Amino acid sequence: MRQQTIRKPVSVEGIGLHSGKPGRVTLSPAPEDSGIVFRAGAERERIPAAPESVVNSHYATTVGRNGTRVQTVEHLMAAAAGLGIDNLDVEVDGVEIPALDGSAKPFVALLAAAGRREQSARLKPLTLSYPIRVGGGGRFIHLVPSGSLRISYTLDHEHPAVGTQVLTYTPGERVFVEELAPARTYGFLKDLGLMRKNGLARGGSLDNAVVVGNRGPLNGLRFRDEFVRHKVLDLLGDLALLGRPILAHVVARNGGHALNLELVLAIQRALGLERRHAGAPARVPVRVPADGLATAPGLAVI
Repeated sequence: MRQQTIRKPVSVEGIGLHSGKPGRVTLSPAPEDSGIVFRAGAERERIPAAPESVVNSHYATTVGRNGTRVQTVEHLMAAAAGLGIDNLDVEVDGVEIPALDGSAKPFVALLAAAGRREQSARLKPLTLSYPIRVGGGGRFIHLVPSGSLRISYTLDHEHPAVGTQVLTYTPGERVFVEELAPARTYGFLKDLGLMRKNGLARGGSLDNAVVVGNRGPLNGLRFRDEFVRHKVLDLLGDLALLGRPILAHVVARNGGHALNLELVLAIQRALGLERRHAGAPARVPVRVPADGLATAPGLAVI
């Protein structure tokens, strides 16, 4: 397979989920092997979508460089990954990628409107020789070698509207567009006051998030298991920071952006990818965890 970019520039504007500030994003074609690059601030600071650019992973993934920041990049990153867009120039007017409806669906539509163009450079997937694991206890992500990407995710929450949700996702464009991209971010009404006091969710509303009250979602669900679907969507967006597709079975339980970043950094260190020229697929020399891998039975599959 070969790398892809878009055919023409496209733009979208809206309110940032956490900042509450208006923003505009313009997506443009980019050369092969350039990856996804954000340009923001008065000087149009160039911020590669890479692990070393992440400056905050609390509730959302924020990238930055030399004091310039772009918040909440994960849904756009997931849309690009889901559609196989490898190289993209992202010009940001504002401090945050617009939330739009709280999912990746509007970004999928935007990228579809831009069209896709195949480039001459080939994709160079990352492959693993041994498992790699981050986290522990009830919160972990475990990768094992595989010939393709697969994600098995378990989400546990005390709220009865969430409960235990389990999902296995095997990437494919149609299933991504129809079954994963529309899953919205979510939050709990009881946490809203504290989050806003801490500078978060200031742009959140029933139009761009699933808001869960005492009795359940205040604005309904698109899927019965929308919560775990969104967790998988966020994980895909954060894995895209590696800049190359990864071939592995990813088993996750109760993760989040911080744990996703820990995983991405562990992969990067193990493969020696710190801005190294991408050559032949690398191998991970890490020890197999003593507890092995147990996949939960009865996984829902989309």
